[in-house]
Amino acid sequence: MPSPISAPQKCLSKDAFKVQLITEGITAVIGIVILAVLYYLDDRFAWKEWIGWGLHGLLVIGVIATIWSFVEPYFLYKSWRYDIDEDFLQLKFGVIMERHFLVPMTKIQAVSTKQGPILRKYGLYTISIKTMGSSHEIPGLPGDVASQLREQIAHYAKLKEVE
Repeated sequence: MPSPISAPQKCLSKDAFKVQLITEGITAVIGIVILAVLYYLDDRFAWKEWIGWGLHGLLVIGVIATIWSFVEPYFLYKSWRYDIDEDFLQLKFGVIMERHFLVPMTKIQAVSTKQGPILRKYGLYTISIKTMGSSHEIPGLPGDVASQLREQIAHYAKLKEVE
């Protein structure tokens, strides 16, 4: 009988929370600016009345989405777990709808790291894992951890570096 697989235990970096907050904040500001421009254009050009009602609906949805976007990073940080062994890469995340992925090492075809400007400011990386049918990411890992994890996954999956 196969041994039971324990739940993943490794967490994201604490700075991943800050990065997610900044990203969500930038998105919220862009949405507010677009909505403000639409309200201005509606007032300036006296668009049809139903467009104004549509903008009010977008405003309500936007306020709810903005509030959620500042609460969600907390849940992301608290719920994200990952782990790796010779057989599987395990990913577990989600509060309302919890997802638990077991990715067999034999199915992994590529593993890479990426870093955008906000992640770079905090020295974090995102690891991308690609299989034939899907792709997965582990966000917000410190540089040394991300590099070590990428090498470990490549070793277990028997991937060779292509030049």
